[in-house]
Amino acid sequence: MAKDQCIGVLTSGGDCPGLNAAIRGLGKAALDHYGMSMIGFRDGFRGLVQDRTLRITGEQLSGILTDGGTILGTSRDKPHKMPFGDRTEDMTPAIVETYHRHGLEAVVCIGGGGTQKNAMRLMDAGLNVVTLPKTIDNDIAETDVSFGFDTALGIATEAIDRLHSTATSHHRVIVVELMGHRAGWLALGAGIAGGADVILIPEIPYSAEVVANAIKRRARRGHRFSIVAVAEGAVTIEQQKQIDELVQKKKEAKDREGKKDVSDALNQFHEEHVDHTLRLTGQLEKATGMESRLTILGHLQRGGTPSAADRLLATRLGSACAEVLARRQYGVMVAARGDATETVQLEKVAGSKKLVPPDHPWIQAARLVGTCMGDE
Repeated sequence: MAKDQCIGVLTSGGDCPGLNAAIRGLGKAALDHYGMSMIGFRDGFRGLVQDRTLRITGEQLSGILTDGGTILGTSRDKPHKMPFGDRTEDMTPAIVETYHRHGLEAVVCIGGGGTQKNAMRLMDAGLNVVTLPKTIDNDIAETDVSFGFDTALGIATEAIDRLHSTATSHHRVIVVELMGHRAGWLALGAGIAGGADVILIPEIPYSAEVVANAIKRRARRGHRFSIVAVAEGAVTIEQQKQIDELVQKKKEAKDREGKKDVSDALNQFHEEHVDHTLRLTGQLEKATGMESRLTILGHLQRGGTPSAADRLLATRLGSACAEVLARRQYGVMVAARGDATETVQLEKVAGSKKLVPPDHPWIQAARLVGTCMGDE
């Protein structure tokens, strides 16, 4: 049944380790085991719009397991709002045309939360879609873990390990900004693994005064340095109130007009929130009297060679995706569930985020070892 299938594949959103491993897992299983053919679309959904392709063969898949990034390229373009100069257009009809021109049986969209929503839009337009979950933030709903997270966690942990040397030598407070706009999995995991003294995540609004007092208590006990791990989306208690008000206004507008997206409000806030760790660093230096420095890891966290765990996970998900395609099961995401995989309806994934629950065991462990979470 599968031999007649031609499958499209694209990678969308931010790059992360494991994308090439997923393409390889999907491609080798689809081509070699199921006898399918495969076309890659370059630079995410824009490649589907502009019909820019790469024929996937064994030659393209050879040697890419350990490579970071993606051989297909990626972008953050959205099919229904694709930018062209100073305007945006709904290019869904062009994507549908490309899909049928190549006689595709389905298209596999590999990406994070935004990709899941865009894939859902293509499904609503009548296309057969299957998705794979990738993101270093680990915030995709309905999957135990997303590939890219383990590698980023290791990189962030090593960075905190290395910053301990400077912090102890110079008796400084070092603030480390880690990725994570809405979800704090990366900052929380790396903070615990790296022994950070303070961990601030978006799910737990913090008080700068509480953080400063925790640092001063450490100093009184003879610890003349502190490491503060902060997710880029962490907010103060006062800022969380502003967000709640902003979201409520958007929800009311959505009820009236039926089209406003609440996530636009959150995106707007975070765009204006980009220098919050710099301000926090200055506040802590003033409040504690200790020299304070900021390190922003940025894109270092999602570059380079994927870890063994991410290679394994991406290969598992990619090869399982080929099985799903062979069954002609569409409109699903292939999720990690323990050591196995399972399919989840895309409607359950798109628009949802897996946030850190306040009673999560990682948070409990952090508090029990004396880590300040900024709220008490």
